[in-house]
Amino acid sequence: MIKSALGFDFGMKSIGLAIGQTVSGTANEIKPIKAQNGAPRWDEIERVIDEWQPDILVIGLPLNMDGSESELCRAARRFANRLHGRYGIPIVMADERLTTREAKQEASLRGRKGSYRDNPVDSIAARLILETWLSEQLEND
Repeated sequence: MIKSALGFDFGMKSIGLAIGQTVSGTANEIKPIKAQNGAPRWDEIERVIDEWQPDILVIGLPLNMDGSESELCRAARRFANRLHGRYGIPIVMADERLTTREAKQEASLRGRKGSYRDNPVDSIAARLILETWLSEQLEND
């Protein structure tokens, strides 16, 4: 039974993170991890996985608005495959269209600038992706 899920908002410079629970259907942001051309700091990801012990990893799939896949989408799939290969934890890809826009709006409502540098927009997006996935699981149970 899935109890906890770790959400990822994949990016080429930063990877947002959130942890969520299936019982409550809620998620919380975790500090994002820096990436270089999509390559994360694997030691930091391992630390997060060791700390939270998730049952499943939910990776945002950045589809185009028409549902087609972009190069970033393919990079997110490669990232998901590497996560599964390294940690053996089940992976699910979740549609993340419009989450970055929503995350920027939420960040500005918090009284912060809507830039990636000034606030954890990527982790807000990861939380939104994960909360959507969690609510879908609750609906299907």
